[in-house]
Amino acid sequence: MKFQKKKAVALEYGMQESPTLIAKGQDDLALEIIEEAKKHGIFIAEDPQLVAALSQVGLSEEIPEELYHAVAVMLAWAYWLKGLSPTEQ
Repeated sequence: MKFQKKKAVALEYGMQESPTLIAKGQDDLALEIIEEAKKHGIFIAEDPQLVAALSQVGLSEEIPEELYHAVAVMLAWAYWLKGLSPTEQ
């Protein structure tokens, strides 16, 4: 039986024009990224296809334009869950 590796990425969005990749990893590092996010109350979404695409982005790089829509959907969901709008960060 083949097991898929756990992957995680972390994005930052605020002061810059588009979201930036600030962390990425797989297996144990992925679990550490997820745990750290949970500790800080950061929204966690599970989308293996989006994680795979974002894993190709270099650290500290803005996400590519072709991923804007998918990331915007995730950000909108995160804001909605917290009862905020993007201007209330």
